Amino acid sequence: MGARSRWLHVLWLLLAFAARAAEPEPGSSPARAGVAGEVSFLSADGRTTLRGFVFAPSTPGPWPAVVMMHGRSGPYSTAAKGVYDASTLSLRHKQWGRFWAERDYLALHVDSFGPRGYSQGFPIRSYSRRPPEVNEQTVRPLDAYGALAYLRTRDDVIGDRVGLQGWSNGAMAGLATLDAQAPGVRDPTPSTAFRSALLFYPGCRVQVAGEYRPYAPAVMFIASDDEEVAPLPCSELAEQVKARGVDHFEMIWYDGATHAFDDPGKRRQSIEGNRKAREDSMRRAEAFFARHLRR
Repeated sequence: MGARSRWLHVLWLLLAFAARAAEPEPGSSPARAGVAGEVSFLSADGRTTLRGFVFAPSTPGPWPAVVMMHGRSGPYSTAAKGVYDASTLSLRHKQWGRFWAERDYLALHVDSFGPRGYSQGFPIRSYSRRPPEVNEQTVRPLDAYGALAYLRTRDDVIGDRVGLQGWSNGAMAGLATLDAQAPGVRDPTPSTAFRSALLFYPGCRVQVAGEYRPYAPAVMFIASDDEEVAPLPCSELAEQVKARGVDHFEMIWYDGATHAFDDPGKRRQSIEGNRKAREDSMRRAEAFFARHLRR
């Protein structure tokens, strides 16, 4: 082998090594590893322009889609330090956005708080002090329906295959969004509105006090040791809804799990009950949306 051939051989080996080092981990890809882009769209309140963060699959579309609704702390990491954009989304929200993109769903994470001047979110135990313009019963459902309307303008989304996912305050908004009497939509059905929903550790007191009837299939994931919202009203709500003849409203109860059990951070995942709940809920979430959004 001549000097030139040896040099080319070494160069090829170096390039091959670099390519191998840059390969994604199994189940991921460069296109799926981050947020595909930031978008804006109008809330169904008719006046608020919302921000959204899109996690898109790398496969050819169109795809079913998931609207993601954050909790009371907002969509961003506590380490954002005033920088509120795709790079500072919380670990939990990045985790789920990538989770759906890797499974060929387009995920749209909606920032309800930032456009209204509350990008930093709200601290725990602040419910009674939060401004009415971010109310999860009357305002945030309008954001969810604004996101749905936006997704239906996209050529890469299957418009009647859109699900909803919410956490804590966002799950409370999800409950309100799925109400047969929800604001922002008239006579909703799974075909005309959201097809199904995943609701992680919501507060259920408002719905327990009424005659709640969800128009679409939903599953609540509830933590027995939730230190932020009371879990028992959600158990009561599930029983009430079943007694009203609604057979598409489920509850999964996790003994030993806390609020935010699906947060992949070390603090939450140091608790065995959270690790088990996170793994099980992600498995169930995937199966649930496959059942309702792909048929």
